[in-house]
Amino acid sequence: MAVPEVVSVVDDNICAAQTTQVISAMFLLQRCYSAGAGARLASLRRLQTTSIAYGSLVPFKLSDIGEGIAEVQVKEWHVKVGDRVNQFDNICEVQSDKAAVSITSRYDGVIKKLYYNVDDVAKVGQPLIDIELDEDLEGASTGDQDSQASEAPKTPAISSSTPTGASVQQNHTKKLATPAVRRIAMENKVNISHVTGSGKDGRVLKEDVMRFLGQITTAPSDTSYTPHAASTPSAKWQPSALKEDQIVPVRGYTRAMVKSMSEALKIPHFGYNDEINVDSLVILRNQLKHVGKERGVKMSYMPMFIKAASLALTKFPMLNASADEKFENIIYKASHNICIAMDTPGGLVVPNIKNCEQRSLWEIAEELNRLHEAGKRQQISRDDLIGGTFTLSNIGAIGGTYASPVIFPPQVAIGALGKIEKLPRFDRDGKVYPANLVKVSWAADHRVVDGATMARFSNLWKEYLENPMIMLSEMR
Repeated sequence: MAVPEVVSVVDDNICAAQTTQVISAMFLLQRCYSAGAGARLASLRRLQTTSIAYGSLVPFKLSDIGEGIAEVQVKEWHVKVGDRVNQFDNICEVQSDKAAVSITSRYDGVIKKLYYNVDDVAKVGQPLIDIELDEDLEGASTGDQDSQASEAPKTPAISSSTPTGASVQQNHTKKLATPAVRRIAMENKVNISHVTGSGKDGRVLKEDVMRFLGQITTAPSDTSYTPHAASTPSAKWQPSALKEDQIVPVRGYTRAMVKSMSEALKIPHFGYNDEINVDSLVILRNQLKHVGKERGVKMSYMPMFIKAASLALTKFPMLNASADEKFENIIYKASHNICIAMDTPGGLVVPNIKNCEQRSLWEIAEELNRLHEAGKRQQISRDDLIGGTFTLSNIGAIGGTYASPVIFPPQVAIGALGKIEKLPRFDRDGKVYPANLVKVSWAADHRVVDGATMARFSNLWKEYLENPMIMLSEMR
């Protein structure tokens, strides 16, 4: 702070003694200002000595990712020691017992240390990596690093809830791809713009790059969810004999299912089975195929099963419900967030499609394909895993007819669909004809749902599927 200039204007009537006193006061005031400025300068110098400057080594800590998650499993590193990263570049993929999350960098710099190997468990609040900074970070004192770890970046970053961790498209000609895929392309000297993407919206996947290099010869996999494809998953799974005992830690989705199924044992289940003739549904699906090609969405049977369930839940809201912790109140849910049990490389996972009561068949089909693709990559977001109100499990995608499904707490009902098979049945005239049939196995919480309610719900759901025109007439 500058010392104000004082112009001494001494009136002729002021005596010399008074003038001397004024000048003494001026010098005293100047010394006070100088002392204050010196203190402030010293304080500023102390702040500069604790700021993060060029060349500083900063521990990048795993910040809180919500939902009470205290630890995660490192699934994949996108960087290695010596790599240079920029803000918002993907650092690694981590897997909690609830969701997969992409961790991005908050700094520009060089990776100096990785604290964990793949499959190690990382603790929230502990360092993931050390980064040597490229430039000064003004005002970022070392004492503020912990608070910065939980702050949102000022520049829009890639959202960790994005199912495929896709990078933001810079222009209309740039191919969509994750940083990991771009790194693979760069390491193999492949121009990613020349690679045909098989993902959603033409997104370039790792498999596309491998196929471009000739390391994969198969065609892009079909992401549709079709009960007829019972032999496909089993054909990919090749069992191998173990030569010695193997210890496998319970991690990721499996840990979440252990907790859920342990809670499910407290629920008094009851079952109800039925058989549905889906001849009309097969015809409807064939009619929608050409529309699906125009929309870029392949229509399978599962969206129809989901939509029919949502319409039936509208008239039987007690099946789309949950109870409070002390089981004193039943909460009927307005939104139909229908969960789909999926078999993924990381284990069973149950994401949900939000607000099915407001979605069309095409919107449900698009969401289902997105979740199925994310499940194969173990990149289902936390938002997709929370808030489910009702569950359908398609065991027919692998095989089988009837099942005994286990309720997914805190829900009160679940259905398991068998494979669609052609079997002989009698028509009204007593003649035998080939019918397309699917079996369904329901399970419900007997504390909330009685057998008669379950049967009426199943009958309505069955009517929608056997007479799809009725289902279509009630869609909003």
